[in-house]
Amino acid sequence: MQEHLNDEYVKRAHRDGYRARAAYKLMEIDDKDHLIKPGMTIVDLGATPGSWSQVARQRLKEHGRIIALDILEMSPIPGVDFIQGDFREESVLKQLEEKLNNKPIDLVIADMAPNISGISSVDQANAAYLTELALDFSLKWLKPGGNLLVKVFIGSGFEEIVQNMRTGFEKVATRKPKASRDRSSEVFLLGSHRK
Repeated sequence: MQEHLNDEYVKRAHRDGYRARAAYKLMEIDDKDHLIKPGMTIVDLGATPGSWSQVARQRLKEHGRIIALDILEMSPIPGVDFIQGDFREESVLKQLEEKLNNKPIDLVIADMAPNISGISSVDQANAAYLTELALDFSLKWLKPGGNLLVKVFIGSGFEEIVQNMRTGFEKVATRKPKASRDRSSEVFLLGSHRK
């Protein structure tokens, strides 16, 4: 807890009005890769507490649409359409697809993580499953040239996820932003230019 409170990104988030330190992960990646542009439709999977949606909203400059989804409740953010539900459930996916109204999207950002059991093989499998769901959704709904930024954990199944992404995107790159803790096995995979 003390480490968390002393964390430079936690302090910055508090000072800058972001809901979580994760905001700086998305900012750093977007500064490098220029993913968010005004006029886009963006889906934010695993959105709670909402810092990625906050960053996306600012960078859209009031022009565009964000649909956020999480199993946990999220306090409202002006200009963000939120669905509370489990992305693994067909009924929740249907709600999300209904909101899209058959319009393809430009960008999927997914900072999802499963509830951690402490059993690494189980946790890794659950995390990989969420990543695969995000990839499947992206390949169905992203317009050609659209992008997917998804959190993954390095471990069993990682190479398979990279290979699966390569089938759907022109380029797949790994990003480890400074705000991501060194000891964390999380990295972000960026699938650029949906084929």
